[in-house]
Formats: sequence, structure tokens, C-alpha cells
Amino acid sequence: MILIEPGNPRDPQTTALLQQSHALMQSLFPADACLFLPIDALCADNIRFFVARQGQTQLGTCAIALKDGYAEVKSMFTTPDARGKGVGAALIRQIEDAARAENITMLKLETGTGLDAAHRLYERFGFTYCDPFGDYEASEFSVFMEKTL
Repeated sequence: MILIEPGNPRDPQTTALLQQSHALMQSLFPADACLFLPIDALCADNIRFFVARQGQTQLGTCAIALKDGYAEVKSMFTTPDARGKGVGAALIRQIEDAARAENITMLKLETGTGLDAAHRLYERFGFTYCDPFGDYEASEFSVFMEKTL
């Protein structure tokens, strides 16, 4: 059974997962196109951070950053062996619930080009493609999506 719960980005197992995610992004994109939040930034007051686990094994992470009028999906990652097993879907349901609990009615995200499985997952949950938002600028490496809750 997959359990989603609030997490601490500084927990050693969680930090290792986040570092795995960061390394993957750095292997796929130029440094200036890697827009993930550093671990310390994931501990800010405006962040709601979650971990997926099965037993004591962590399988993934996700977060929302509370912004003015929307929440931004951040640090969405599942381990390679957990992909295709419903972990990503469970994480998305959790961030939707967390956003609703904060009275947020819009989710937005930036993700990388070529991450087709992630794009399909977001589309399956009703995200649609949109223009850059917040401080983001259009980039050949970025895809922007949003969903009204």
C-alpha cells in the first residue's frame, strides 16, 4: 500500500531522493534550465512537502509552493522502480487536496521538455498547457501547465 504523508526534505532518505531527482534533471538539461528548488528552499513556510512510501521505503516526493492566487507544483519525483505503479497519481491527488485545504483554486507547474511520461500523467489529471507564469520565461527546455481545482 502506498502511503502519502507530510515529509521533511532534510530527512536523509528524502534528501537522497531529492538529490536523485536533481541529478536526473542535470543529466537531461543545461544548468540554467534546471529550475528545481534546493532542499533548504523546500523547508520554507510557503511549501507543503509530501513523501510517498511503501513500508519504510520512500518512493517519491512532491510539493506545492503557495503563491499569490495559485500553488506551484514542485519536486514531483518517483524512483525509477516505482514508476507505473500509481505513485505519481497518489502524489498528484495529495497536492490537489493540500491546495484545496489552503483555499487554492489553481495549480501551475513548470516541467522539462521530453519528460513525456510526466506530461501524460499531468494531462490525465486535467492539467492543460499554458504560457509561462510567475518569474518564468519561455524556454526551449520548459513546458508549462495548469489546472483549475
